[in-house]
Amino acid sequence: MAVLFQTAGSILAGGGTFHTVAEQIRKQLGPIQRALIITTQSLRRNGTAEQLQEQLRHSDIAADILGEDILPEPTAAAIEAIHAAIHGEAYEAYIGIGGGSVLDATKLLSVLATNGKPIEDMLGTDNIEHEGIPTVLIPTTSGTGAEVTPNAIVTLPERQLKIGVVSRRLYPRLAVLDPELTLTLPKAVTASTGMDAFTHALESFIGQKANPISDLFALESIRLISGSIVEACEDGSSIRARSAMLYGSAYGGAALAASGTAAVHAMAYPLGGRFGIPHGTANAMLLPHVMEMQLDAIAGRLAQAAAAMRQGMGHAASRDSHARAEAEWALGQIAEWTDQIGIPQNLAEYGVMEQDLPAMALGASEVKRLMDNNPKRFSLEELESIYRKLLPTTKVK
Repeated sequence: MAVLFQTAGSILAGGGTFHTVAEQIRKQLGPIQRALIITTQSLRRNGTAEQLQEQLRHSDIAADILGEDILPEPTAAAIEAIHAAIHGEAYEAYIGIGGGSVLDATKLLSVLATNGKPIEDMLGTDNIEHEGIPTVLIPTTSGTGAEVTPNAIVTLPERQLKIGVVSRRLYPRLAVLDPELTLTLPKAVTASTGMDAFTHALESFIGQKANPISDLFALESIRLISGSIVEACEDGSSIRARSAMLYGSAYGGAALAASGTAAVHAMAYPLGGRFGIPHGTANAMLLPHVMEMQLDAIAGRLAQAAAAMRQGMGHAASRDSHARAEAEWALGQIAEWTDQIGIPQNLAEYGVMEQDLPAMALGASEVKRLMDNNPKRFSLEELESIYRKLLPTTKVK
């Protein structure tokens, strides 16, 4: 099987690397004179965006900070409105600093500037013709791995879905991984984004398009996150745990880029698009139930993932030679994590009701790009039954 692997043009990683961003931009992008910083209100309030602006100024790069806030789970219309507001400005680079929503918005703003068509026409795979404005992506959460993927996710309220744009033209020129930027992440965000990253790695590993390159990144991501997610949630000041989570997230993104996610992500899209459930939370809620539904098809691969989980957690290798037993241990461990780090387990808390399940199942089934990568083909009834397990009042055994 031929495998084409791509990722960010350059990756700068390590504690304190944020303070060398301007220097690296000069090296990687050349003598640019004007850039736009795309971020959130919180990063403006705590001074991070201004620190970056000042750092760039000292390197003779005039940088504006986007006046509009990038909201979580942004809609295509919201991103296009921002593009309209800045269209015509002579920016030579877009610098996104923030969580996955900011990084995805930065990617899309980059190609909106050069392709002359709406996001609606970019949905799906390889529907972007021209390179965008060069981007620099600096994650401040450890979840999406967006800084190393060709993907950008947008919400389409009219379709009650979140849908992906996938194109090699979305890769950044430079990704900066500084775990110090994640030290102040709240526990809930650490948990949600961390399980999102774990889901990327595990789905890339068990998916139909898994290959030797994606396996390499996926297993290392699983190992790193398994050994650090609980500590990062319980002790956010642990630079060891924060580093492992950030690098694990990036490796999960690299695995995703080489293989792709599957049914968990497809089923999460209606939860985000219709009910506003954060993407990582939706993935974490669904993950053990989707895996359990297809255990017969993935027991061998899941057992290999379990070995990486044990290694990351500092456990001795299992003496049980039965793949299914190890696979079941992995699912049990995932369920234990989600409980320990406070991932909700009740969709009713977000307004989901029994009568919503058929439309949600249909919406998930229509995300063909992801469902076709799933090891097992789910019927609509099976998709409904998975959602139903997260409605405790109608929970089935």
